[in-house]
Formats: sequence, C-alpha cells, structure tokens
Amino acid sequence: MAVEAISQREQLRSLVAGHSILRAQELRNHGIAGTTIQRALADGDLVRVGRGLYQDPNAEIDSNLALAEITKRIPKGVISMVSALAWHGLTDQMPRKTWVAIGTSDWSPVPGYPPVRIVRFADKYLAQGIEHHRISGVDVPIYSVSKTLADLFRNGRLVDRSIAIEGLRSALEQQRARPAEIADAARAGGAWRIMRPYLEALTFNG
Repeated sequence: MAVEAISQREQLRSLVAGHSILRAQELRNHGIAGTTIQRALADGDLVRVGRGLYQDPNAEIDSNLALAEITKRIPKGVISMVSALAWHGLTDQMPRKTWVAIGTSDWSPVPGYPPVRIVRFADKYLAQGIEHHRISGVDVPIYSVSKTLADLFRNGRLVDRSIAIEGLRSALEQQRARPAEIADAARAGGAWRIMRPYLEALTFNG
C-alpha cells in the first residue's frame, strides 16, 4: 500500500510538472486517488487554484491564468467580447467577470471562480474567428480582433457602444487588423450595418 502511494505521488508530481493546470477529473483519469491529492495539498506539492483545479506550486504565475482556468471549466466556451478585447490590448476596460461565449443549446456552467459572464451565440457566429493561444500550458480559444469587434457592435444591448468604438479605433491605430478584414468580419458577424459608419469615419480621418 505504501509502495502504491509513493508511486501515485511520483506520478502526480510528473503530471503537474507537465501541465500548469489540471482538473480533478484528469488526475482521476490517470489513477490518482483523492487521498493522494489531499496529501499533496497538505504537503505543499500541489495548490488548488479553483474548484476542481490544481496547479504546480512552482509554476510561473501568469497574469492571464484566469483565462486558462475558465477554459478548463468551460471547454466548449470561447473568450469573447470585452475580455477578448482586453486580451488583444485594445481597451483599458478590465471586466470583473470574464466574458465567455457558448452555444444557444449548451448547458450553462456551474458558478465558480474565476467568475464568468456567459453570452450565447448562434452556431453561425460561435465558430467564426477563433484563435488558439497557449496560456499557462492550456490551449485557450479566444476570438480574433476582427471577430471581437463584430460581436461588440452586434451586441450593443450588452456592451456600451463606446467600448466597441474605442476597440475599433485602437485596432486601426495599432494596425492589429486591416479595414477590409474588419469589414469582412462585420459582414459575416451580422454587424456591418451598425459598424460601417464608424469604420468609414475612422478610416477617412486616419
């Protein structure tokens, strides 16, 4: 029994060293018992960073760790709206909750930490413009600059229009996306009629 416990502990160390964040289910899938996890937590070989989420205590701290944690919690979600805009460095707004897009028929995630704000996108919008970024060892889906701008303009009831305009101006000034690319995403994302006058004005003035 002691040999098995030592073996599990060594396996646990190997797992957390190769992944910045692990879910409890992933540990169980590798045969790690709950008692082994609890002992590792008590000994400081493992830290709990969220409900059912664990991390190597020696892992480098990432300021975007919350995005990785949320992706673990909501694997079908995509970082979106103001949170995606902030990730791309196009707004000073720091939302208290991370915006996550899911499908219209997807189950709402159980409340947890870090807190999230769920927005539901139709399938034709959900799959557009997804980029994948490696954050704390986790593959995090985040909408592209152009796609994010389209979503912000289309969902004016959820986000103040000034944030969308600020993001559009910043994207053009920083050359994070070409006007034609932004326009194409707006057409595909059902936001062209709303965005067009702002894009034309900013492009003309630029």
